[in-house]
Amino acid sequence: MRRGFGGIVVVVLIALAACFVPQANADDPTIDDHHPYFNEDEYQAFYTPPEPLPQGQPGDLIRTEPSRLVLEPSGELGMIMATGTRIMYRSTDARGNPMAVTGTYFEPDNDWPGQGPRPLIVYGPGTQGQGDQCAPSRQFNQGIHWSPWLDLAFNYEELFVSTMVARGFAIVMTDYQGLGTPGLHTYVNRVAQGNAMLDAGRAAMRLPDTSLDPHGPLAFWGYSQGGGAAASAAELAPSYAPELHVVGTYAGAPPADLKELFPYADGSALVGVVGYALNSVITTYPEFEQTIRAKMTPRGADLLYKVQDQCIAETITKFMFRHLQPYFNEDIFALVNQEPFKSLFDMQRIGKYKPNAPVMILSNRYDPLVPWGPARQLGLDWCAQGADVQFWTNEQPPFLNKLVVNHALPMLVDGERAMQWIADRFNGLPTTPNCGQF
Repeated sequence: MRRGFGGIVVVVLIALAACFVPQANADDPTIDDHHPYFNEDEYQAFYTPPEPLPQGQPGDLIRTEPSRLVLEPSGELGMIMATGTRIMYRSTDARGNPMAVTGTYFEPDNDWPGQGPRPLIVYGPGTQGQGDQCAPSRQFNQGIHWSPWLDLAFNYEELFVSTMVARGFAIVMTDYQGLGTPGLHTYVNRVAQGNAMLDAGRAAMRLPDTSLDPHGPLAFWGYSQGGGAAASAAELAPSYAPELHVVGTYAGAPPADLKELFPYADGSALVGVVGYALNSVITTYPEFEQTIRAKMTPRGADLLYKVQDQCIAETITKFMFRHLQPYFNEDIFALVNQEPFKSLFDMQRIGKYKPNAPVMILSNRYDPLVPWGPARQLGLDWCAQGADVQFWTNEQPPFLNKLVVNHALPMLVDGERAMQWIADRFNGLPTTPNCGQF
C-alpha cells in the first residue's frame, strides 16, 4: 500500500508545475526521440512477453535493454549514480504457472566500501497502482508520469534507490506480476510477489557484465506492499530459491494479514487500494469472481473497473476518504470473516514459514493503514519457528490518521536505521534479535 501517500499528491503537482514539458538531455546521446520515455510503442514492444515463453528456469532472463534513470522528466535536476538495465525474466505465479515479470537493475557507479563482494538489494516497491503505466521500471525513465484525467505518478522509490546506489549497493527492483506486462497486477498476492522478488535476485545474478558475484550475498528490502513482498520472499526462499545467498530482510510495515486492513483503510486517503486487492483476488482466483461480484453494489463494481487502470495518486484523488460499506451489499467487516473470503485472505497471510536469514520488521504503533498488531504477530510467528527477528516499533504519536501520516513518515524516519541494519548483514556483524521482548 503505497507507503501511505497523504502528501504525495502535493509533491506530484509541484513537480509537474516545475517541469511540465519534459526535454531530452542534449548531452546524452542515448536519449532521443526513440527512447521509450518518448515512444509508447517501444514500451509495448519491450513489455509484451514472447508467446509462448521460451523454455527455461525461474530467474532466467528473457530480454534486457538499457534504461534511462532520472529523478524528474528533464533528467537535469540531480541524478541516480548508477547505470540502469530494464529486464524481463521468468517467474512463477500463485497458481504455479510460468510468467514474465519486468524490473530494473541498477549497477552503481561507486565501489562497495564494505566487506566481501558487492552486495545486491532485491527491492520490493511500495504501492504504485494497478495500471501498466505505474510500473517502477517505467517510472525510473520518467521520474514523474502525467497524462490527462489526473493520471499522475511520482517515483518515490528514487528516494532510497539514489542513496543506496551512492553507497555502493547494487539493486534489482521488480515490477511484480502484471505491472507493465499484460494482465492485471496481482496486488499484495503473497506467493506471486514473493516469487517475483526471488526471481529478480536470480535474474540480476545471471545478468552479464555486472560487478556482482553470481554467488554473492543479497538482501530483501521493502516497505508497505514492498514490506509484504520482502517478508514473503524471506520465508519462501528456503523452498523456492535455496541456492540464493540471503543474508537478511528488511520488512517495513508489512501487510501480513490482509483482512485486518479493511477497518483501517475505511474512510482513509488510501481506501481505493481495497479495489486493487479485490481485483488481484479475482485475477488470481477467477473461480471466485462471481461470488465476489455478487457481494458488490454497482458502485463497488465501478470502483473495481476504474482502479484497474490507475496509479496510486489518481486513486487517492478520486476515492480518498470514502467509506467501504456503500461498495458492498452486505456488512463488509463481516464478509471478510466468511467463506470464501476468509480462506482467500488467509492464503495471503505471511508468517507460516521460517526465513533462512535474519529479519528486521518495522512498524509504527499507531499505523492507521497497515496495523502494528499483525506486523508484531508476524514477528512472533517467525520467532516461534526459531527465526532471527529484530522487531522495531516506531512510536511516532497519531497524527492526521485519515491521511495515513503514521504509515508514511516511519518509512523516512527509520530509513537510515534500516539501511544500516542491512549494511551490517553484508558486513557480517552479529545480529541483535529481540524475540520475547516485543
